[in-house]
Amino acid sequence: MKRLLAVFLVAGATAASAPVRAAEADALFQDFALFGTWATDCKAPASPGNPHVSIRTPAPGVVLEEHDLGPGYAHNRYSMLSAERLSAQELSVETIFQPGSEVEERQKLVFLAHDGTRRTMFNQPDNGPVRVKDGLVLARNTPTPVLHKCE
Repeated sequence: MKRLLAVFLVAGATAASAPVRAAEADALFQDFALFGTWATDCKAPASPGNPHVSIRTPAPGVVLEEHDLGPGYAHNRYSMLSAERLSAQELSVETIFQPGSEVEERQKLVFLAHDGTRRTMFNQPDNGPVRVKDGLVLARNTPTPVLHKCE
């Protein structure tokens, strides 16, 4: 009986910390106050140094993110597949980058979100090298930008 109880407790704890499907990810994005527009400087135009990031839910269970880098740059798009709360300020998401395009790829991202700011702390495509670790873009050894909520 004790073994059976232990199995149920472990299974319940595992389920409680497991990523939620996209249908429930919108609730986590709401909890983290991530919906809306974000930028380093909300009053300045979009540019590679000042991306304007829009996060929206066009339908229940659908979370989309779009990065506007300014004129002459393609928009980066993400479709959230699942989300998991890592802490009171960290959210891990499984995404599809550029869904439906030739360069579509699955990625794992971790966001730090608090006090009206948001920052990417981790990024890695499936079966690919880590691109961002501990808030640093590894290819350039530069910190990811701290984005502020514009609304």
